[in-house]
Order: sequence, then C-alpha cells, then structure tokens
Amino acid sequence: MDFASLGTGIEVVLKDGRDRLSRMSVRELLASGRAEMVASRGASSGDEAEMASVVLTRLSKSEREDVLTRAGHVREMLTGFRSGYEELADTGEPRPQFDPGRPLTERYAAKAAELGLTDRTMQRWARAFLDEGEAGLVSLKARADGGLRNADQRWVDTAVEVLGEYEQESRPSVKVVLERIETRLEAVYGPKVVPLPKRTAGYRWMQELERRQPTFRLSTKRNRDIAARPGGAYGKLRPTRPGEYLLMDTTRLDVFALDPVTLKWVQAELTVAMDWYTRCITGIRVTPVSTKAVDAAAVLYQTFRPRPAPESWPREAAWPDHGIPRGVLIEAEAVHGPVTGAVGPALAPETLVLDHGKIYLSAHLTSVCRQLGISIQPARLRTGRDKGPLERFLRTLREDLLQLLPGYKGPDVHSRGLNVEKDAFFFLHELEAIIREWVAVAYHRRPHSGLVDPHLPKLELSPAKMFEHGLARAGYIEVPRDPDLAYEFLEARLRTVQHYGVEVGGRRYNGPGLDGLRDMAGSGIELARRRLPFHIDPDDISRIFFRDADRIWHTLWWEHAPSLQMPLSEEALHFARGLAAEKYRYPNDRLAVSLLLERWNLGLGESLAERRMALRLSREQVAIELPAAKETAVSALPSVARVLALPEQAGPPPAEAPDPGLELGDDDEDGLEELGEELAFYATALRDIDDDE
Repeated sequence: MDFASLGTGIEVVLKDGRDRLSRMSVRELLASGRAEMVASRGASSGDEAEMASVVLTRLSKSEREDVLTRAGHVREMLTGFRSGYEELADTGEPRPQFDPGRPLTERYAAKAAELGLTDRTMQRWARAFLDEGEAGLVSLKARADGGLRNADQRWVDTAVEVLGEYEQESRPSVKVVLERIETRLEAVYGPKVVPLPKRTAGYRWMQELERRQPTFRLSTKRNRDIAARPGGAYGKLRPTRPGEYLLMDTTRLDVFALDPVTLKWVQAELTVAMDWYTRCITGIRVTPVSTKAVDAAAVLYQTFRPRPAPESWPREAAWPDHGIPRGVLIEAEAVHGPVTGAVGPALAPETLVLDHGKIYLSAHLTSVCRQLGISIQPARLRTGRDKGPLERFLRTLREDLLQLLPGYKGPDVHSRGLNVEKDAFFFLHELEAIIREWVAVAYHRRPHSGLVDPHLPKLELSPAKMFEHGLARAGYIEVPRDPDLAYEFLEARLRTVQHYGVEVGGRRYNGPGLDGLRDMAGSGIELARRRLPFHIDPDDISRIFFRDADRIWHTLWWEHAPSLQMPLSEEALHFARGLAAEKYRYPNDRLAVSLLLERWNLGLGESLAERRMALRLSREQVAIELPAAKETAVSALPSVARVLALPEQAGPPPAEAPDPGLELGDDDEDGLEELGEELAFYATALRDIDDDE
C-alpha cells in the first residue's frame, strides 16, 4: 500500500491477493465497505465480546458493588491509590506495601495476602482490568445471558422446539416436557451424548424458557395469542382524520339480560362501531344471541344518523344533532332556543375494519357499503390487535360498567358466581340505554392515554376533545342529508306482487303504492324477472317499504297491524305462533298476535311465582333526580337509577274499555267476564310483593 498526496486529498494504491492494483482515497478506505483496515489492537463493532456498558448493566446491585470493590483493589496494586489518581488519594495512601516504587510482583503478593487469594489471581485481575476496564472483572457466571448459564445449546434448541409443539395443544406439565426433551435428544444425538440437567436445574431452565415460549404460566388461549405474534416490527394503520377508519365488532357481554318477550334470562351481544382517530363510539346495539347482518347495518346507520339524546342526560353529554362539537359552533340556543342533542357524533366513514364474522361478510352489509362508497378492510384471522382500540374499549366497558351491574357473570365460567341469572332484571333495551349513557357521560369525556397529539404529547385528550381536534385539522365532516337514507340499511327481499298484495314470511302486506303492479302473472324465468325488492325491518314487521320506478318510497302495512299497539319483531311473531300452536289445532297469525298481547298484558307463565316476577318487573320506576355534578359512577347514571330505585307501589291499573272498532270473536265476551278475576289476582299479587319487600 503506497500513499500519494493529490489535490483531491490523500490517496492510496492497494494490491489484493491476486496482485491487482487499485486506487482509492483514504476517506473511502476508512469509511466504505470496499476495503478494511486491519489493526493489531482496538475495539471493533464486529467483536464477539459485549460492550462494557452492556456487561455492567446486566449486573445486580450486589454484583455491581463487588466489581467496584475489586476494581479498587486492582487500581491500588497498579498505582498505589484506590481511585487510581494521586490527586484523589485517601488518607494514608499510598500504603507502604503498595508504594508505586516497589516492584509490581511484590504488590501482587501483598494484595494476594490481604485478600486471601493467589498471586496468579491478582495477575489475572490486573490483565483483565488493563484490557477491558471494570467490565473485565465481571465473573463469567455474571456475564452469562439469563438463567441458562450452564445449559448445552443442543438441549436449549430441543427444548424450544418441544415447547413450540404445544402451541395448539393442552397445557402440559414440566415433568412431561423434560422427559420428552430427553427422549428426543437420545433419538437425535444418541444416548448420553448431550448432558442433561438435574431435576432442580431442569425446572429452573424451563422457568427461563417460559419467558421466550409461554407454556405453563398463562392460559392456553393467551399462549396461542403470544405465539401468533408477528416476528418482525409491529405495524398499524395510522388514521389522520375522523371517519377515515371505522372499527366494528360484535362481542358477547359478560352480563345477563331479560328478553322482553319471554321474560327469560338470555345472553346479550353488543355490536359497536368506533371511529379510530377519535375513539368516539358512533353506534351501539344490544341484541340477544345471535346478532344478524341487519343489526350490523343498523349500527352503521347510527354513524350517519345518531339517535336523539334522552332528556334525562346531562346537557354536556349530548352532541349537537349534526355531530359537530360545541367548541367549533355558535351557541345554537341563542338563535333557535333550546335544542335536543344526539347521543354521539355524526360521521361519514371511508373504510370499515371488520373481522371475518358471518354478519360482516354478508351480502346485506357489503351492498350497503357499496351503495354508500365505503371500503371494507377485513382484519387478519384470529388477530384481535388489528382492532386494538375497539378491543380495549370492550375491556374498559366490562371493568368500569358491566361488573357493577346485577347479572354480571364474569369473563369466563371460572369467574361466574352462583345463580347469577336470578339477578338479571335489565331488559335488553334497558341494558343498551345504560351502555349508551355510560359512553356519553363517562367514556367520551374521560382522557385516554391512546389519544396523543405528536406536537403536544403531554396534552390529555378525551374522545370529544379529539373530535374537535380532528375537525380543526381535517375540516367539516359532510354527512349524507338524504331523508330516506335509512331505507338503504334495511334487508331487501325479492317478491312478486299478487292481487292481494305482497307475501313475506307468510304475512300479507298491501298499500296504495302497489296499484298498477298487481297480478304479476308468469312462471319460471319470466316470474323471476318480475320479482321486485321489498325492504324489511326485522324489529318491526308491521310494515315493509317499497320504492317504485319513480324512486319514491311507499309503506305497505301488514293485514294484522291494526291489532298491534307497539312494534312487533319477527322473532316475537315466531314465538307467538309457537304459543298458538300449543293451544289450537289450526292457529293463524291473528290468533297468535292476540295470545302474545295477552301474555304481555297479564304477565308470563302459569304459576303464581312467574306472575309475581312479571309484576315486579313491569312496575313503573321513578327516576332519582341527581344534581348537575360531574358524577360518572355507574350508580349515578339515570338509566341505572330508574331501575334500581324502589318507590312506593302503585295500585292496580284500571280496566280499559274495549275498542269499539275492534272485531270481537266468539270467545271475547267470556274473556271480559274473567277480567274481574284477573284484577283480583293482581291486587293479591301486588300485596304479596309489598310483603316480600
């Protein structure tokens, strides 16, 4: 290698092993990867030895104190001073036996005699201190990585392999795993080739491997989740504005509820939608198992059209009707007077992040998203972290609300109490109202650690504040104003129009909107082409909706709708048909609806205990009026307080006169004669309830 000084700097001429010459600058020689300077001494990034800071950091407090004491002895041997500097000498230093003028061998011998060690040990300490400093005095045992200090690498590799095979299996015992490792080592390397640990060492090593491959300590489900983690760096979607990503999921709630039709405890499912950027909950629906595609579509509709907030809610918990926070609006009451707010913000989602549930991959929901221009991004299979914020909300809901409600059954069967279903006296709609109110009063107003503005990382933001931040950053959110938007979220069924109307599920619907379309005769392909779409709401089958060729919506009514005083769901009609089939040989829908209304009015069940339960559940409750304080306790929610309150029992309701316009059957007269007996029973039952209380 020859050096040459040029105008561009110092250059060198190199010769490789084949006697080929090349020219490069010294800067390139030192910094590039084309060549490497081989030095006799000095540290290199490729050295196998760990850096001194890494070695010292691994030590415990006692081990670090031992190393510092040993370094002081070595410095006293080499320089005569424990600190290593004459300027920092302690009183009495240097001691005569460690005077720097004495031979080094005599100082080694003096220190060995003082510590009770050999001269060779002192020489080894001095050599290690001169080469690596204080890190060179760390023992090999303390330098070892983790608790597998004396384990053979072949044993460790086999143990990791065996533990990995239990990812999808039931939890084994440590003894079985150690025996399986021993058997595999003998089969691969031969008997007694790989040294095996003793019993205590084997259990200690398995405890260390538990940190790398959890198998024994956590639940098997949790172990599978840990094993399924990606090996590389974690990635995530990063929303930049409200509505960019909408998370939706359905989970079974850890609390029992009552079905208003059967008055039996049921397991409830919660379908919820969350805006990823703000963590605002935009849609909630509680249903008995199992949730349907129309329920998911209803939750999505709430994102566009939030429900009005009840009057009992605190004023600060309600959002303006269009969803824009008050912080970016003129006070509406100053212009229009008192207004009623909405339960949440209104958003126009761009992308839905869903799991692979059947209701989310249904044609109903996908067609709704296609109609509204919403993209669908399915999450990875069995990967809950793809919807991490929503999973965290469900955990917060369970810890802060559900476990404080009666009927809470715990997250699993091992956490369930004894006969928890007997305390479940919240109806499904009441449970949904409680969750909505808790979200508005507590969740939306509480700062979240996951909501961070990178420019102000110390600023605490709640979902409501984050929504204002998103509007200031991305601008006004344009939500569709179509008044008929709700029809797009209903389930569509193809039917033909007959002279008597349309038949859906054995029910006949009719209305003026069908004029001009009746008697759609034909068969085969011709009949299939004549079928028209009719939109159905499963929660209210008293009517269906139809859009004609002029794109005008019409309402068609069920022939038995005049007998109803409230909406009737499709499931309730199936239940009523079952009741009628048990009592009559040839039941019809009119008879089924009458029997269902009779059960609703008189209470469920034939026994006195069941009727008392129905009366206790159907009593009107008076809400506890709370002061306008910032109280977010679950017991302070008005929906919970109304149900938990125990006011004075009202008297029996007066008998209502029959509707003169209602057609009476042959047996209606007998029913009216028995009304006095039923009222007498109610009075007795109410008296029994008061006595029980």
